[in-house]
Amino acid sequence: MAPHWGRIRALLEGDVLYRGRRLGQAGPAGLFEDLAESVRWRHGALHIKHRRFKGVRNLSGEGLLMTPSAFAWPMVYSSTIPPWQPTLTYPARGIATLWNDSARTASAGVSAVLGRSRAELLSQLDTPRSTTELARRSGLTAGGVSQHLGALRSGGLVTSHRVGRVVLYARTSVAEALLEAAEQPESG
Repeated sequence: MAPHWGRIRALLEGDVLYRGRRLGQAGPAGLFEDLAESVRWRHGALHIKHRRFKGVRNLSGEGLLMTPSAFAWPMVYSSTIPPWQPTLTYPARGIATLWNDSARTASAGVSAVLGRSRAELLSQLDTPRSTTELARRSGLTAGGVSQHLGALRSGGLVTSHRVGRVVLYARTSVAEALLEAAEQPESG
């Protein structure tokens, strides 16, 4: 697993960053909204559909440990058996692309405005990634990637977030809108 750990860790850290952002923006309903079809937040309570288990567990302030997984797809697993910490293990966001090196490519229009390298880096940020991961995926040097990310951050197109020793970069909503607009056919 060691040769693939960097890729797996980036996926998991990206999911934690994404979930934290969703919780901050929209509260518990936003956090669970796109997690899995079997998981829903309704009327102040978390509902998880299980085939074999029915029951209610009041967490009484214990909290819920949420664990993204690269190996749980497509199922969601929960453990609420005392005395252990209540846990929800779910497929990390973007798991379908874990072994796929191709991300959406930026359009010629975005490349013309930002430059080919910056447009490519922006398109590679379909999930938050580190400078090292972006360098590996793009073929650019880590220093070159860092310079481009600095320019994209100054332009409000990416944000950076420290996770332990690693800094992860993510597209902003402005960058998402830019890439989506560039994909739309022109209406005349």
